[in-house]
Amino acid sequence: MGSLEWRLLPLGAIFFLLLPRRADFSPSHSLRYFDMAVWEPGWRVPQFTALVYMNDQLIGRYDRNIDECVPQSPWIEEIHKDDTHFWLRNTGGNFAITLLTDMMMLKDRYNRSRGIQTLQVIFGCELSGDNPTPRGFVKYGYNGKDFLSLEHEMLTWTAMETEAKPIKREWEADESRRKFWTFFLEEICMEGLRTHLRYGEVDLLKKEPPTVKVTRKAGNDGLETLVCWLGGFYPKEIDITWQKDGEDRTPDTLTGGVVPNADGTYHTWLSIEVEAEERGRYRCHVEHDGLQEPLDLAWEEPSERQPASSVSDLGFTGRGLVGVTIGAILLGATVLF
Repeated sequence: MGSLEWRLLPLGAIFFLLLPRRADFSPSHSLRYFDMAVWEPGWRVPQFTALVYMNDQLIGRYDRNIDECVPQSPWIEEIHKDDTHFWLRNTGGNFAITLLTDMMMLKDRYNRSRGIQTLQVIFGCELSGDNPTPRGFVKYGYNGKDFLSLEHEMLTWTAMETEAKPIKREWEADESRRKFWTFFLEEICMEGLRTHLRYGEVDLLKKEPPTVKVTRKAGNDGLETLVCWLGGFYPKEIDITWQKDGEDRTPDTLTGGVVPNADGTYHTWLSIEVEAEERGRYRCHVEHDGLQEPLDLAWEEPSERQPASSVSDLGFTGRGLVGVTIGAILLGATVLF
């Protein structure tokens, strides 16, 4: 892995950690492209990197050595047998050239000649069980801040900060840009989403229930912390709450966010500080598509006959986290190569 990937590593981790904890369990599917251009003083042109995800599974990665998007999902080969041009149609646009050009334009426009400059774009399409009408989306970030987003139905750009307003007007007047995004979002992306879903159904629709463990840690002044650990679940949508006598205590809890494991499953944790004498009144309530019914778990005194288990048993090992994060270098930057 080159130096650029290591510098971008935290950005990918951030996107995973921002995944919602609450789940609505509605059947939804998305095809998302993450592109990033990076420039440093002394470089003649920015560098580019990109990833493509179907739902939350990596299906494509840009390889700068061959200047192509390399398939990462097991079902791409089956698609290629039936449609040899499918992968090229979905990843063969001029996204890299456009993003690099926009990067240099913004750098010069705002006289940013010092420090690292970054331009990211997240785009794609999604289908929701609550709304069967496909929805396209395009969002740009400049130097770590939201910059511009496309209102797909109106084909207008929304400036997320003041310095983006002149660019908004220029892009709305750019007929070629408008035609490109209209065609890609409504034709290419939706074809890709439906095709990946059809061929990758087994992997994309699998359901793995969470393994759950409750631990406690003694504190001061009669207080202690209960932690609900959940690992090995898929899909990522999961609903976890600490309840006291059946009542939700969400405002009193801390969470680690939903984070991926190296095997494609996810893990998370939820903690709450309680009075030691009241710990028996607390339950970790878990709802997930892989469970036949919700779980309610309390802390239990370890049995002398039962061997002690560790959090790593649930898929929280440092090795798993590193492997996944590296594999996700930028969950916030893509392209159509």
